[in-house]
Amino acid sequence: MSEVANPLTHTPADVVRLAPVSQAQNGICYASMGQLNVPSMELERMVNAVPNAIARALNRKAFYFVPLTIGHGDETLVADRYDVALSDSATCHRNFKVGDSECVFISTRLMEDRFSIAFEFFINVGHGFVEQAGVSADFAELAWKQVEDKVRGETSLDAYELRKIATSSSTEAEKAKTDYLAAVFADSIAVYLLSLYIDVDYYDLRERDYPLLAPAALAERLRKVNAIFPQNPGFDFAVYYKRRQ
Repeated sequence: MSEVANPLTHTPADVVRLAPVSQAQNGICYASMGQLNVPSMELERMVNAVPNAIARALNRKAFYFVPLTIGHGDETLVADRYDVALSDSATCHRNFKVGDSECVFISTRLMEDRFSIAFEFFINVGHGFVEQAGVSADFAELAWKQVEDKVRGETSLDAYELRKIATSSSTEAEKAKTDYLAAVFADSIAVYLLSLYIDVDYYDLRERDYPLLAPAALAERLRKVNAIFPQNPGFDFAVYYKRRQ
C-alpha cells in the first residue's frame, strides 16, 4: 500500500524567496505556490480586475495565493497543498512584513469556489487601499446620509457593529463614525471589484450574523465607487434589478 506524503510547510520568508512574482497590467504584484484550485489564467484576470487607480495605492503589497496559510500565534506557515488536519488551524489570510512592504498570503483551499477566493482577495485589496489612501469624501457623504435615513442593514459585521456605536450617544461615537466610514468604503470597494470579475447576485452576499444593506442602498454605494474608480478596459460594471424566481 502506498503512503500519502505529508504536506510540506514553509515559512513566509521561504515562500517569498521561492515563488516567482508576477506583475499584473495594473501594477499589482502577485504570486502563487502549491496545489491551488484556481487556474493561473483566472488568478491573472482576478488581479487585473482591480482598477488602476486602486492598484497604484498597493505598490507596497504583494499577494500570494497558496493552498493553506496556518497561524500559530505570531508564527505563520504555508502548506503546499490542502490537508484536513492543517485546515483546522488555517486562516483565510495572513500578513507578513518584508522591510517596508507587506505580503498577503491567501488560503485558496479553504474556499470552495472562485467567488469566495476572489472575494477574500478583493476584501484585502479594499482594506489595503483604505489604509493607504483613506476614505473618499463623496462616498462618506453618501454612506452617512444613508445612515441618517435609517437605511436597513450593512455590508459587514464590523460595519454593522460600528454603525450602532456611531449613532449612539456614547463618547466613542465620533471615533466609531470614522472607523465605520473606513469599513464601509473598504467593503464597497470589495463588492464592486467582485462585480467586475464575476456576476454577483445580491443574495450571494447575505450573511447570517447581520442584515445585508438594502439592495437600492448597496447599488448607490457601488455606483459611487465606480464613479471614483472606473473599471479597467475589458471589464464591465452594471447594476440590474430583477424579481427573484
